[in-house]
Amino acid sequence: MSSFAPQSSDSIAIATIRTLAADVVGKANSGHPGAPMGMAPAAHVLFTRFFNTNPKSSKWFNRDRFVLSNGHACALQYILLHLLGFKLSLDDLKSFRQLDSLTPGHPEVGHTDGIEVTTGPLGQGFANAVGLGIAQAHLGAVYNKEGFELINNYTYVFTGDGCLMEGVASEAASLAGHLQLGNLIYIYDDNHISIDGDTAVAFTENVEQRFLSYGWQVLHVDDGDRDLEAIYNAIVAARAEKNKPTLIRLRTTIGFGSKLQGTHGVHGAPLKADDIAALKVKFNFPSNETFHIPKETYDAYGAVATRGAQLEKEWNALLASYKEIYPKEHAELTRRIAGELPENWEKALPIYKVADAAQASRKLSEIAINALTPVLPDLIGGSADLTGSNLTRANGIVDFQPPSTGLGNYAGVYIRYGVREHAMGAIANGLAAYGGVIPFIGTFLNFVSYAAGAVRLSALSKHQVIWVATHDSIGLGEDGPTHQPVETVLHFRGTPNIDVWRPADGNETSAAYYSALTRKHTPSILCLSRQNLPNLENSTLEHALKGGYVVHEVEKEDLTFVSTGSEVSIVLEAAQKLTEEGLKVRVVSLPCWSLFDSQSREYRLSVLRSGAPILSVEAYTTLGWAKYSHEQFGLSGWGASGPYKKVYEKFGLTGSNLAVVGKKVIDFYRKKGGEVISPLDKAL
Repeated sequence: MSSFAPQSSDSIAIATIRTLAADVVGKANSGHPGAPMGMAPAAHVLFTRFFNTNPKSSKWFNRDRFVLSNGHACALQYILLHLLGFKLSLDDLKSFRQLDSLTPGHPEVGHTDGIEVTTGPLGQGFANAVGLGIAQAHLGAVYNKEGFELINNYTYVFTGDGCLMEGVASEAASLAGHLQLGNLIYIYDDNHISIDGDTAVAFTENVEQRFLSYGWQVLHVDDGDRDLEAIYNAIVAARAEKNKPTLIRLRTTIGFGSKLQGTHGVHGAPLKADDIAALKVKFNFPSNETFHIPKETYDAYGAVATRGAQLEKEWNALLASYKEIYPKEHAELTRRIAGELPENWEKALPIYKVADAAQASRKLSEIAINALTPVLPDLIGGSADLTGSNLTRANGIVDFQPPSTGLGNYAGVYIRYGVREHAMGAIANGLAAYGGVIPFIGTFLNFVSYAAGAVRLSALSKHQVIWVATHDSIGLGEDGPTHQPVETVLHFRGTPNIDVWRPADGNETSAAYYSALTRKHTPSILCLSRQNLPNLENSTLEHALKGGYVVHEVEKEDLTFVSTGSEVSIVLEAAQKLTEEGLKVRVVSLPCWSLFDSQSREYRLSVLRSGAPILSVEAYTTLGWAKYSHEQFGLSGWGASGPYKKVYEKFGLTGSNLAVVGKKVIDFYRKKGGEVISPLDKAL
């Protein structure tokens, strides 16, 4: 690449970004002006000299990706998006952090044009970018041909001290180094300031040595405030390294130009009016004018947009030529880019009969994965060092690994995440955000909690990430309460826009996969058993996809059991015992609360109807079940270590005991008298 060529607009554009950051945050009287002011030179060099994007076609597939991991600095990203010509007006900048604006307090994908991933919780964007890099490397390996470099974009990341303190960033950086992702370029804003003050109070490690030990290339820019040529040369060197991710340590002064520059006072609070005025005078901007953007600045960024539009035009022509020579690959790639599934893919889903052998739902999941993998190349699987327990690796596939390791190649579809649950979840968010792939990831259900921050952002960002969460209850047995989830599912059921599935048999497991693969804007957690589960008499994909249905029906019932997963077959046993005593008992399976809640009121009331008490049974905390039942039976504390049948006996989760509990509920409501109304029959 040619050497750095200064442009007359450089100093004006950088001053524009700095003064706009002060104005944007100042008008809102809320936000973080310091990092945008400090990183303005790096942002300007990156976007005007290197970054490939077409603001008028913001989803162009081979665009470079930009992640602002230190999302509190979003005033910088919003300013850049506006200058480049994305759908973000000057009025939008003036509405920063205001209700229903396009410029919320932290970047949100799907809300603001040009945002790739939602950031703000520190470290998440750092890890998301590793997923973006994996997706590019994988799709490039699968579809690029000689003379057809269709997928070769870079992912650039701005990150700060806070991100590098977070464990999720360390996990992700370690894996990125192992995977030799040379398409990742991180610019570390080394300004020595966090909310509590100088980083000397808590963060004194040698970051450069740390990243070198991860297998990264580490470069230095000692004057990030002024030395544009050094910034340029560092990015050139980063792009030249194809076998390592790069961290550029950029020494900056937070709030550069402010009276409070270099202190935590400019980190998370607006500048005072006199400070903003003095800042503008220092940069030769009119001190009495807000949101001033010189024509030179707009022209400089307009040139970037023009270049990007031409690049996309050339890319589209290349894609058309590719179609002539590689029609099959072209059809598959364009389908994947469009986010569509192959025609009739669902016919590969296993269907079960009552007479089929009982199997653990983790095994049923493995059968589904093996059936789907040949017809869904979109699937990119992985596990946090629990492949043999999660059963997430399909037969005959290749691992995603650097070819130099001899362990696989970049066309591989299975990622060995290592014991890095949090990074795994955040990386999967990046995979989903890139497009063209559907990630599924495995660990024990209990350890999805390690990744709760990433799961939350999956839901908020509407990323289609599938968690294969095995060993889903006290039924895992001997590992004991440290591994037995009791409260975990309550947390995720209570999180908006997550489908938590707890299938009770084979057809419910297949339904969970159907749902997870077709609900493109909702992450799914599949809670899967270690112990064998029999197939149910009324279980079908159609029934299960309603989220809840009647497994065993009787008229004029005395009691309805409602349950999920491995407990459904147990309550069926209890119902049989009560039937033998002359009582009438219905049984309902409720494998996915969120899907059930989306059904019509009429349907829901037909499943959990009035007329008799409803008793919920689940091997978790009972919190949440009052929404669906009059009485609840479950765990009031932690589980226990022992053979799983003994553990179930200890907590009363047996057919015999539940029959006793059910009889007690029936007797109570008979004695109480009066009509028993469904808990779903409410005003709100």
